[in-house]
Amino acid sequence: MTLLKVTGLTVEIDDRVLLDDVDFSIDAGARLGLIGVSGSGKSLLALAILGLLPEEARVRGSIVLDGVELVGRRDRELSKIRGSRMAMVFQEPLSALNPLMRVGRQIAEPLRLHQGMGRRQAHAAATELAARVGLPDPAHIVRAFPHQLSGGQRQRVGIAMALAARPALLIADEPTTALDVTVQAEILALLKDLVDEEGSALLFVTHDLAVLAQVTRRVLVLGGGRVLEDGDLTQILHGSTHPYLQNLLELARATAFRRSSDPAPLGADSDSAEVVS
Repeated sequence: MTLLKVTGLTVEIDDRVLLDDVDFSIDAGARLGLIGVSGSGKSLLALAILGLLPEEARVRGSIVLDGVELVGRRDRELSKIRGSRMAMVFQEPLSALNPLMRVGRQIAEPLRLHQGMGRRQAHAAATELAARVGLPDPAHIVRAFPHQLSGGQRQRVGIAMALAARPALLIADEPTTALDVTVQAEILALLKDLVDEEGSALLFVTHDLAVLAQVTRRVLVLGGGRVLEDGDLTQILHGSTHPYLQNLLELARATAFRRSSDPAPLGADSDSAEVVS
């Protein structure tokens, strides 16, 4: 069953075509990797699906989520869909979190907004979510502020917030880029397990083929705002002669070499607790 269907999506800003006639679909519960170099339009595509493009953007085409057309809807209507039927995990969790609000309240907010929970019920549910995403001492950590957590912990909070209302579609935009390799692997495994448990579809946005291969085999390759390939990752890598794909492959090989040969940097991010009372 098709959950998300994007047809002829074109986005222009200041007479520049940033997305050009993009077509793809995701079935309910499926995973799709969206890959491209910086400036390829992949993050813009994610924002277009969420209805978070800047006001000056001109959008043509269709984005249908669970039978509902999203293009042309008012932000008030889209805000009801965001968080309930679709949600996003951002690249840099510190910038996505409110620095003045305790993380438990931020996890609880979508539960109160979209599921009508009272304060106490939402707080209890937020604590359960904190435990589910692997945060240590969840009853204590929900009282912390974002700056008191490590990068890995903040990303777990972001995942808990995104999955709080059990969305049908989860978009993860470069969710492990700012993390060290060990924490990155933990976050990737957590994402895969949680979307499988919830039955959510996953759109995983990345520039890293090695990371993508750990999450899904189906890949959508974006270059210059256009879809260059859509299919099985292995078949694309071995069957395509497109220079863009070859450059991505060389970049993946170079990245893998650096990871295997470079020593861990001093002060690398740790997922250990850093909470202070």
